[in-house]
Amino acid sequence: MPLRVELVSVDRLVWAGDASMVVARTVDGEMGVLPGHAPVLGLLGDGEVRIKAMEGPAVVVDVNGGFLSVEHDRVTVVSDTASLVPGSATV
Repeated sequence: MPLRVELVSVDRLVWAGDASMVVARTVDGEMGVLPGHAPVLGLLGDGEVRIKAMEGPAVVVDVNGGFLSVEHDRVTVVSDTASLVPGSATV
C-alpha cells in the first residue's frame, strides 16, 4: 500500500500523490517514512523534502520550516514556503 502524500505551503498545494517513501529534515535530524510507519508529528527544519513518487520522477521540494504529520499511511507536509526544485514533478 503506498503512502498518500500532500505537501502544502501557506498559499497553495505544492504536490499531492502516491509515494513509496518520503524523506524530510526535521529539527531532530533526517527522517524517512515508509508505508506502515508509526504515527508521528515532527517539526521541519529548513531544507529539502524528497518524495519517491509511485509514478514519474522523484519530487524534491525546498521548504522553510513547518511540520510533517504521518498517520495511517498519509503524510502531510505543511511549510510556510515551499518550492519545487527544477526537474521535479508538478501537481
